[in-house]
Amino acid sequence: MKISGARTEPFAAIRKRALARAGAQVAAREVSAPDSAAFLGLTEADLTPKVVEALQTLMGEIEDLRNEVSVLKLRLNEAQGLADMDVLTPVLNRRAFLRELKRVAAFAQRYGSPASVVFFDLDGFKSVNDRFGHAAGDEALKAVAKRLQANVRESDIVGRMGGDEFAVLLAQADKETALAKAQSLAEAVRAEPVEFGEWSAPLHISFGVREIEPGADPEAALAEADAAMFLRKRRSA
Repeated sequence: MKISGARTEPFAAIRKRALARAGAQVAAREVSAPDSAAFLGLTEADLTPKVVEALQTLMGEIEDLRNEVSVLKLRLNEAQGLADMDVLTPVLNRRAFLRELKRVAAFAQRYGSPASVVFFDLDGFKSVNDRFGHAAGDEALKAVAKRLQANVRESDIVGRMGGDEFAVLLAQADKETALAKAQSLAEAVRAEPVEFGEWSAPLHISFGVREIEPGADPEAALAEADAAMFLRKRRSA
């Protein structure tokens, strides 16, 4: 990523050029000091008017560099955030969710703290697409994501795994706690219908829960939650 007007000249070259204009001889060392003269290894005898002017120019250029670096870091953080988000819904994409899942699993392994993952699947999603079109299906997916996101804690993480599948990572939650939370999330999703044009229909989701035990493989835990969801859906069919 390139920032317009960004400097590519190294700091050492900027310092050398600024001081050369004033005819000062500077020790080739850098020390941590708030005073610019001490920072550059100058003595009081070196501080002629031209040297002071050069120092002021130099410190201005350093401040410009700092500002440019700050802008670059901000843009990189924004780009990272966009790369983590699902393209359709306001939740993490699969790659970012798996990264967070591995982080939480490592924390559980180290400290023995409970955590669980819940796998959700939207019931009847294919029929929505077939009867009302993909735009209606997209609205249904957005509604599910927003309702899941609105009903979890800040420490919990919601992600879209692809298609009509979502997952929620629950920190500090054993399986019993996660089952109760999953049920409440399913109820929140179907609490009100989703509307798109003249079409209106309730949303129903199935879920499966897997507690992330110390030493468990994160992706295996997600797959087991998916399998538990499939069994629950088949039993209720």
